[in-house]
Amino acid sequence: MRPRFFGATASVAALGLLGSLVTGCGSSGGGDGKTTLRLVAAEYGTSPSTSSKAYWDKLTTAFTAAHPGKKVEVTLYPWADVDREVTRMVKEGNAPDVALMGAYSDFAAQGRLYAASELLPIRTEANFLPPLAEAGSVNHTLYGLPFVASSRLLFYNEELFDKAGAKPPKTWSDLEEAARALKSEGVRFPYALPLGPEEAHAEALIWELSNGGGYADDGGGYSIASEENTQTFRWIKDKLVAPGLTGPVPPAELNRQDAFAAFLRGEVGMLNGYPSLLHEARAKGIKVGTLNMPVSDTLGEGRVPPSVGVADWMMAFKHEDNRELAGDFLEFVYEDKNLNEFAGRYHLLPSTVSATQTNKDAAADPSGEQFLTALRGARLYPVNEPSWLQVSNIIKRNIGKAVAPSADPKAVLEDIAQQAREAAKQK
Repeated sequence: MRPRFFGATASVAALGLLGSLVTGCGSSGGGDGKTTLRLVAAEYGTSPSTSSKAYWDKLTTAFTAAHPGKKVEVTLYPWADVDREVTRMVKEGNAPDVALMGAYSDFAAQGRLYAASELLPIRTEANFLPPLAEAGSVNHTLYGLPFVASSRLLFYNEELFDKAGAKPPKTWSDLEEAARALKSEGVRFPYALPLGPEEAHAEALIWELSNGGGYADDGGGYSIASEENTQTFRWIKDKLVAPGLTGPVPPAELNRQDAFAAFLRGEVGMLNGYPSLLHEARAKGIKVGTLNMPVSDTLGEGRVPPSVGVADWMMAFKHEDNRELAGDFLEFVYEDKNLNEFAGRYHLLPSTVSATQTNKDAAADPSGEQFLTALRGARLYPVNEPSWLQVSNIIKRNIGKAVAPSADPKAVLEDIAQQAREAAKQK
């Protein structure tokens, strides 16, 4: 949730994880892909105590026990590095057998990935949640296997709301009214608007969808400078940023992690968050209410826009004689108990229908079920566009400019759209 809605950017030196983590016994089989599988995965932890290493050690040990003579080598990279490192390996002709990272479609467009139908039984392929499977497909063929996911809900600090006499918002005007009440009570960030380069593309999409917009049109092309999106950023600029309802930090300079940290300090009235933040806030004793994102007052009556969903992607690279081993490993990974164990470890959501039905966190927490409900009907980034990784970086660096005091939102969005068109032509 890379360029994350979730995931760590801890330094490699701090975690000491860049070497291969080898499980299983016996020889490596010469690395011929028949007996040894190489997995490169993103590190989800933020310290040695929360590192993903423990999970992969346990899972690969169980896999090799169930598949005598097979072995798995795991290499972990921080989220800040994993996409770049896998891309480097591919260019050097040394692609891993399986990767877990933030983007897949560029490799699919190059013909380097197995389709899910070449790896998994039909029941396993059909088990992915539909919005995630759609985002993982190129030309109706599934290449990016969603691993864990998250959806976004609007969080509000119930104690700050009670003190300000504010009501949970259902529309943009409600949100503005609540933010004004919070500001009058001295709340530092009535509405935290993280449009800084860390993850601006997430916050922007949440707002765009709530006004019937988004990044892509029905034809699959980018629609960044649509009239709906332009209206959205004009409203944010005029109604929230200009009156000082987004706090003392310019939105273009406020990163997600800083906004989350302020929320955990009790300095934020409202912000968009995901399950792990809710878990952290409750652990600190903060009373958090959760809502679907309020909708534009001009959106047609009865229209319920989708929430934003995010997934990370498993993919299997084509090598001689590795298809069967890669398929066996991925089928094992996607067993409910294994997928739910990882999702629970990091307070994320599993990507399959059966795992969501047996997810203990959701069953025990109404908010967990609310996140799952949002995910089932969510809109994801256009990750099946080969240019998306480059386009998302363009959005992250520039979208915050649309709400600057002297900015013309339409001009900013049109400039981003032009850069996106150029990036798409290069793919």
